This record gives sequence, C-alpha cells and structure tokens, in this order.
Amino acid sequence: MTPTRHSIVAMSTLCAVLSLCGGCAREPAEEVESEAVVAVKTEQATVGNIRGVIHATAIVSPAPGADLVVVAPEAARISEVPKALGDVVRRGDVLVRFEIPTTAAEVQRQHAEVARAQAALDNARAAQTRAAELFQRGVAARKEVEEANRAVVDAEAAVAQAHASLGAAETVATRAIVRATFDGIVVKRQHNPGDLVEASAGDPVLRVIDPRRLEVVASVPLADVARIEVGAPAHLQGAGTTREIGLRVLSPPAAVEAGTGTVPVRLSFSAPANLPVGLPVQVEIEAERHQNVVLVAAYSVVREGDETAVFVDAGGKAERRAVTLGLSDGVHVEIMSGVKAGENAVVNGQAGLPDGAAISVSRGAEGAPAGVGAEKDDSK
Repeated sequence: MTPTRHSIVAMSTLCAVLSLCGGCAREPAEEVESEAVVAVKTEQATVGNIRGVIHATAIVSPAPGADLVVVAPEAARISEVPKALGDVVRRGDVLVRFEIPTTAAEVQRQHAEVARAQAALDNARAAQTRAAELFQRGVAARKEVEEANRAVVDAEAAVAQAHASLGAAETVATRAIVRATFDGIVVKRQHNPGDLVEASAGDPVLRVIDPRRLEVVASVPLADVARIEVGAPAHLQGAGTTREIGLRVLSPPAAVEAGTGTVPVRLSFSAPANLPVGLPVQVEIEAERHQNVVLVAAYSVVREGDETAVFVDAGGKAERRAVTLGLSDGVHVEIMSGVKAGENAVVNGQAGLPDGAAISVSRGAEGAPAGVGAEKDDSK
C-alpha cells in the first residue's frame, strides 16, 4: 500500500519526537575543573636582631673652623689676589689685599696724636722738675708743686690714650690684608685686582677650605629626630665610589630648618674622604635595635594602600596574612604580628597572587626553599 502524503508527515514527526527523547535520556558530559599552579620562591621567617635605619639626604660640608670666606672689611678696591681657584694655601699666606684710604689716614692721624701727647708729657715733666727745685729753695709754694704733679699725671694718661687709639687704628688697618688661618685650598674666587667690593657676605672675594676636615650635614625628617643618638654609626651613599664610607653622628638634632620640616644633623667621617664640598649624598643612620624578633625578607612584604601583607606557604596554597611591621634595615623587616618564625614567606611571585592560589615552591641547590639570596644569584 502506497503511503499517503499525510502518513509520511506523521511518521517524520514521530521520529523527531523519539530522537529528542533519546537525547534527554543521555547523561551530560563530565566537567573537568583545572587550577593553574603559580611558581614562587620562599624564605623562612626567622628570629633575630634588627637595627632600624634612618634615610636622609645630606651635603658634604667643611667642619667648623675649616672654612674661610674673605669679605671686605668695608667698601674697598682690591689691590692683590695672589691665589687662583684650586691653589693650595698655607697658614699665613696673603689671600687678599684691599685699598682702604680711610684706614691709612686714620693711622697717620693717630701717630700724630701720640707725638703731640708725648710732647705735652715732656713739657709737664720739665715743669714738675722746675717747681720742685724752686720749692726746695723756698721760692715756689707747695701749691705750685702739686699742680705740676697733677699736670704730669694728666699728660701720662693722654699719652696712654693716644697709644690705645693708635693700636685700634692699626688693627683696623690690618684688615686690609687677609691671611690664611689654616692650610687649605681655594675653592672659589669671585673677584680680581681692581674690582670694587662691598662689605657684604653676598659679595665675597675668596673662599678657602681645609679638605682634610670635612663632615656631612644630613636633613633628618622630624618624625625620626627622636631616634638619633650621638655616636651612632652611619653610612654614606651616592658619592660616586664603590667603597663603603663610614660616618658617625657628631651632634644631636638642634633646630628645625624653616620651611623644610627637617632638622640638620652633623656627621663626621670615620676616615678622611676625598669628596668635593657641596656634594649631595644619601646617608643611612643606624637607629634603635630590637632583639629576638621575627624577621622576614623585605621583598616579601606586599603593600596595598595602607595595608601590608605577607603570603606564606600553607601546604601548597598561598595564604595571605595581614601583618604589622616594626623596624626595617632595607634587607629584613620585623614582623610584629601576622607571621610566626619558621613559616615560609613568599619572596618572589607574590605580585598579583590570589589568596588561596595553588603554588609550587622552587628549591635551592641543597633542597632548601630558594630565598632572596638565590634570586640575586639568578639575576647575575
């Protein structure tokens, strides 16, 4: 029997329904979850001692008494400047000669005053002698002798005053010649012979320093002032040398520098340093010391805004721990809470690491977790 068009459509519909039912009866494909494992390096938290470090900017400066700035005693003309920039000077060498006409004239006037006072004294003494002789012969009265004696006393006082005035004038005149007060070197020369200069610190002629007597003046933040102790060791950085330059705190913080929020602190060199005056440097001043505290590598600390955290290896999982930090010396950090000694802190690979992520810890040559030192070796 030949199927009709209606029977063919019905059979097709039935097959489609059966096909759908068969599909619903099949079980869905099994879903496979996979988790990426992050490779990290760790270093064990230990118990040890740490000393805080204060970082500050500083300037190499001459020590007190090792810096001589030549300024004219009054408005004058320079007659001689024998030393040039970079020249070595010895104690007593002439640095600058000034032409000061007023001082020379004053010295001459005082010499004349001394001569006049001395002549008056000579006359008074001669009168004293004559009065005494006349009194002995009964010609002069005792009153005349007493007046002659008083005249001699007054004349002697006038001579003494004239000599004092002459000494003062000569002292002023000596300021026209400036000599070196120590052995040193000329580091600045701003004028030449013939120049007119003012008696002002803003118009110096010459500057001489003693390069063997240098120190460092550090600008310490106010927050760290209480941590500074006289005699504390320090180190200088940024001096263009690979050798370590030792320092020691020479004076306690004294006064705040206006408009800076810092306090100047003087540091002396442990050994002579061949550094130029005015060189900007960085110093690290050792501060308080904490003993028997938990320490982790500084690299392990993660900072997110005001929060600090450390990731530790918790059985193959990265566990984020909020931590409270104490002292830091740039290499290690004191952990006051959050991590215990013996736990392995992640020191490499913690950037962007999710809390609870699976981790694989790389090992050093002897099977110990690779730490900061190993990472530095890998980077060579």
